Amino acid sequence: MRPRLLDLFCGAGGAAMGYHRAGFEVVGVDIKPQPRYPFEFVQEDALGFVRALIEKREGFIVKYGREGSVEHFVAIHASPPCQGYHSLGDGPQLIGESRALLEQTGLPYVIENIEAARWALKDPVLICGTMFDPILGVRRHRLFESNWGLTYPQWSCRHDLSEPRFRIYEHGRWNMRRFAAVYGHGGGKANAEGPEAMGIDWMTRSELVEAIPPAYTELIGHQLMSHLKARNAA
Repeated sequence: MRPRLLDLFCGAGGAAMGYHRAGFEVVGVDIKPQPRYPFEFVQEDALGFVRALIEKREGFIVKYGREGSVEHFVAIHASPPCQGYHSLGDGPQLIGESRALLEQTGLPYVIENIEAARWALKDPVLICGTMFDPILGVRRHRLFESNWGLTYPQWSCRHDLSEPRFRIYEHGRWNMRRFAAVYGHGGGKANAEGPEAMGIDWMTRSELVEAIPPAYTELIGHQLMSHLKARNAA
């Protein structure tokens, strides 16, 4: 039986797929419907769901079975909304509140967010698409905080080592680019290139823009699995 990981603010499941490939059974929680989430999904407010788990609310146990009890999970991943951390952002800043709740569960956790949120994270590890072999088709810098000793990938960023591979129409002409621009809308932004660059083939365009490549959390998931095995053997 696979160890069960709780995926908070799960979106359409980019992070979830990486943890699944690393050997976890994943349960996603998001306040919005996620019809393309590839694993078991619970539509609830993510932090409210964790509070209910901590408080052992009987209604949640009845409603969700083992998903309604924190004892049935071995770890938690959380990707709080990033909009409030952009320089011109307009949204909630939930990293601190998320951390406080995750610490109460007593479980190993990972909190993911954008580079602009570094000030809100504790000793985060940066992961970039160019840290993999082969190099991914996106750079997409993301920060990951853990309470169990996540370490950096083997390589630092290698932006200049990737060969141009995407033919992208921008500013009235076709250009060859090393990386797909999987963000925003309009000219020059990846459309057909996005799924290949991200390693995601089940999302809509708007979902893909918000996702992280599964390769990131597959790398993290292998480290987390090793941590859990070492802890259990101690």
